[in-house]
Amino acid sequence: MSLEVIGLSKKFGGQTALNNININIDKSEIIGLLGPNGAGKSTLMKSIVGALKIDEGQIIFNGKNISEEEIESKKNIGFLPENNPLYMEMYVKEYLLFVADLHKIDAARVDEVIDLVGITPEKSKRISQLSKGYKQRVGLAQAIIHQPDLLILDEPTNGLDPNQIIEIRNVIKEIGNAKTVLVSTHIMQEVEALCSRVILLHKGNILQDCPIEEFKGKFGSLEEAFAHYTQSEIISSE
Repeated sequence: MSLEVIGLSKKFGGQTALNNININIDKSEIIGLLGPNGAGKSTLMKSIVGALKIDEGQIIFNGKNISEEEIESKKNIGFLPENNPLYMEMYVKEYLLFVADLHKIDAARVDEVIDLVGITPEKSKRISQLSKGYKQRVGLAQAIIHQPDLLILDEPTNGLDPNQIIEIRNVIKEIGNAKTVLVSTHIMQEVEALCSRVILLHKGNILQDCPIEEFKGKFGSLEEAFAHYTQSEIISSE
């Protein structure tokens, strides 16, 4: 698995969402994508998965330019957006069979994934009947069903209770043993529990891209390090 983001820039009107972003990922690891609201995290993730048109720069995934070979690239990327769009009128297993069919995957994989994300008791329910935690699990199931090389998760534990958070973290850890996972979160405990590397975005720029221990450095916690880097940047730009 290799992902190279080269000189990526994206504007919405007069606002710069991403400013000359460069990232290189060449091994299986879980990477925390951090940043305040409006930092450009979702824009970066949507650009990588091909949901947003690139203004400037290139994204090369497994040797292919995603703008030129969009369908081939998407075959090996899984994505769970923050708003987790699901077909609420469909039943859980019916929906996942539909996703498997889109990916041309054997139906037997559906039961594997249902078991992996812990939704076996809910598989015969309509998605609309599920709690938020179970809906998140269904969203995670659709993102991993085709065993992608790269999994991108935008706030995957948003709205989950503490037990559900631990369970989802364990699933992500298991996936991260063999695949690359890019996870965006505001929860620093999540980063500490899951990630080996941190990419910190602020105002469309990368402030830090380093191992988690280096990011934490002299600070007592990740929260302190996060506040220092983002607030220092604010002060220096005034």
